Amino acid sequence: MVLGQRFAAFIEQSPVSVMIRGTLERVFDPAVLERVFADHAVLQYTKELTFAQCVHIMSDVVFRVSPSVGAWYASHPTSVPVTRQAVYDKLKRLELPISAALVRYAAEELWPCLQGLEVPPPALLPGYRVRVLDGNHLAGTERRIGPLRRYRAAPLPGQALVFYDPQYDLVTDVIPCEDAYTQERSLLGAALAKLQARDCLLGDRSFCTTAFLFGIARRDACFVIRQHALARHYQLLDTPERAGTDDRGRAIVEQALSWTDPETGVTLRLRRISLQLLKPTSQGETAIHLLTNLPAADADAVQVAELYADRWTIEKAFQHLTEDLQCEINTLGYPKAALFGFCVALLAYNVVSFVTSAVRAVWGRPFVEEALSMYRLTLEVAQVSTGMMIAVGEEPWQVFRTMSRSEFAATMQQLAKRMDPRKYTKQKRGPKKNQPKRISGKGHTHVSTARILALRE
Repeated sequence: MVLGQRFAAFIEQSPVSVMIRGTLERVFDPAVLERVFADHAVLQYTKELTFAQCVHIMSDVVFRVSPSVGAWYASHPTSVPVTRQAVYDKLKRLELPISAALVRYAAEELWPCLQGLEVPPPALLPGYRVRVLDGNHLAGTERRIGPLRRYRAAPLPGQALVFYDPQYDLVTDVIPCEDAYTQERSLLGAALAKLQARDCLLGDRSFCTTAFLFGIARRDACFVIRQHALARHYQLLDTPERAGTDDRGRAIVEQALSWTDPETGVTLRLRRISLQLLKPTSQGETAIHLLTNLPAADADAVQVAELYADRWTIEKAFQHLTEDLQCEINTLGYPKAALFGFCVALLAYNVVSFVTSAVRAVWGRPFVEEALSMYRLTLEVAQVSTGMMIAVGEEPWQVFRTMSRSEFAATMQQLAKRMDPRKYTKQKRGPKKNQPKRISGKGHTHVSTARILALRE
């Protein structure tokens, strides 16, 4: 291992913290971050506070090393040459293309490193790059901005469409939007621009529009999108034929369908894969209908249904962002600042995902998917990071920037071998118990715990 003696104690006690910090050092190379800023800034410029410093501050908040931007500034009084207010002013003006480019750059840097691991994840659909598209609305913020204080309703700072690679568990791109009330479908034009030939896009029913389906096809890409109940521009061409069952025993049927663009008259021939549900949904639906232009030779009906099931992995990613990382910083009320924080959280998710991929290559897929606790992993990073940076200093970490991608992947796997998996194993809970019937408090809103326990004894 190329790491020096300064790292020895932390490699022994918390190799995961070294892995996370080393990956961040590689991705947060100040020279590269400033180049990302320069390439995508329109009106923003650097005077004293750099974009790289903004990313560093926000990453500490996202990883819960600091509870807020203000708390970070209070604990680092000499780290940045500007006032606390100047930091907030910089964040609230960061343009959305800069934040989106940050996520895209991190994915492009980590994707080759993931391929360099000894056990890369298997392809979900050979010959295609599978991508999931889903929307995320940021939660309401505090009313720190003057105009918000007279509203009782929660102020929403924005939303984003997120592209996710389920094979590599990597967020590859994001389309941020300041207006939380903007219809997701209005952002689909920007989403189309990010698709390439041989992409296979997975999406829910809100993306089932004529313009979007035909736009994907024109880019020589494919899709598996759930049919919207209000879709009207299609015609079923034959009777459904049973194609098999999924792993839960639900029947899968397939039939041909033609979809016509009413503006151009062009017709698109599609396959409709229907998954028969074991019980109706809350809306009374008895089947899920999936539309796809994938050739049957590349994916049969059962494979298409399994692919759509992989769409839900992005929901798990959003759950990790919310529970294990601080992706929605409620003290950042200005939309650009809140969306920048969300984009840094997406980048942080990719960093953690790369580390867990290295762990998977060493300890196996069952451990990562069934036993690994992301909460315990990120909690240890938050607890160890400050002391580790004081003990090791800034300069030794630069070794991670100069490694080749193969050296970096090998170093991460060596560090993963040093971890004790028992420290990061989920605590398995027993089956849920039925809640007892509540006893009336006879008009009282509280009881004495000591007296209740005394009655039990």
